[in-house]
Amino acid sequence: MAALYACTKCHQRFPFEALSQGQQLCKECRIAHPVVKCTYCRTEYQQESKTNTICKKCAQNVQLYGTPKPCQYCNIIAAFIGNKCQRCTNSEKKYGPPYSCEQCKQQCAFDRKDDRKKVDGKLLCWLCTLSYKRVLQKTKEQRKHLSSSSRSGHQEKEQYSRLSGGGHYNSQKTLSTSSIQNEIPKKKSKFESITTNGDSFSPDLALDSPGTDHFVIIAQLKEEVATLKKMLHQKDQMILEKEKKITELKADFQYQESQMRAKMNQMEKTHKEVTEQLQAKNRELLKQAAALSKK
Repeated sequence: MAALYACTKCHQRFPFEALSQGQQLCKECRIAHPVVKCTYCRTEYQQESKTNTICKKCAQNVQLYGTPKPCQYCNIIAAFIGNKCQRCTNSEKKYGPPYSCEQCKQQCAFDRKDDRKKVDGKLLCWLCTLSYKRVLQKTKEQRKHLSSSSRSGHQEKEQYSRLSGGGHYNSQKTLSTSSIQNEIPKKKSKFESITTNGDSFSPDLALDSPGTDHFVIIAQLKEEVATLKKMLHQKDQMILEKEKKITELKADFQYQESQMRAKMNQMEKTHKEVTEQLQAKNRELLKQAAALSKK
C-alpha cells in the first residue's frame, strides 16, 4: 500500500504525487490559495483570500510605518523606512553601491563578486533574475514534454517494426535487392548524362544523400531558435517595462490618495473648528437675548 502524506493547509492525506513540490499542498488548496506576487515587495506568497493583495510582512510594516514609497534604486514600492527598500539596504551594506542591470538598465543590480551567482554570466537585478529563472524553468518544462512525446513516438515505431519485421522479412529482402539492382543502372545513366553534357560533376549533387537534408533541417531549426530567442527577449523587455509602469502608476495613485486623505482631514478639522465657534457665538447671543427679555 502506497504511503499517504498530509496537505499543509487542509491536513487531509494524499499520495505524494498529488501534493505540490515546494509547499506540499493538494490540488484544491492550490486552487483556493494560489501563489501570487505581493503588490508592494513583489515577492511570491500564498494568498489567503482574494481581497488580500499584500504579504504578511508588508501588512505588518503598513501597520507600523504606513504606506510605503518607491525605492530609489529598484523602484519597487517597498520603502517603508527612508528612500530605500529593505532588500536594497541590506544588499548595499553587504556588496556596496548598485550597478546598472544588464536587462532593465536600472541602477539596482548588486555585484556579489561571484560568477556562480550570476545568471548566465549577466549582472541582473532581483526582479530580472526572477523573471529570467521563470523563463528558463518554462523552457525546461517544454523540453521535458517534447522529449517524453518523442520517446513515446519512437517506442511506438519500434513496436510496429518488431511486429511487421517477422513475417515480411524475406519478402522485404527480395524487394530491396531487386530495387537496388534496378537503381544502379539508373544512377549510372544519370552520371553519364551529366558528364556528356560537359557540366562539372559532383557526387554530392548527383546522389540525394539524407545527410544534406539533415543539415538543412538543423540550419532551419537553428534559425527558428534564434528568432524565438529574439522574440522572447523582446517580450521580456516589454513585460519589465509594463511592470515598471504599473509600479510607477501605483506609487502615483497611492501618493495622490494620501494627499487627498490629508486634505480631507484638514478640511474636516477646519469645519469642526468653525462649527464650534458658531455654536459658542450662538450660545452667547441666546444669553444676551434672555438678559434683554428679563430687563
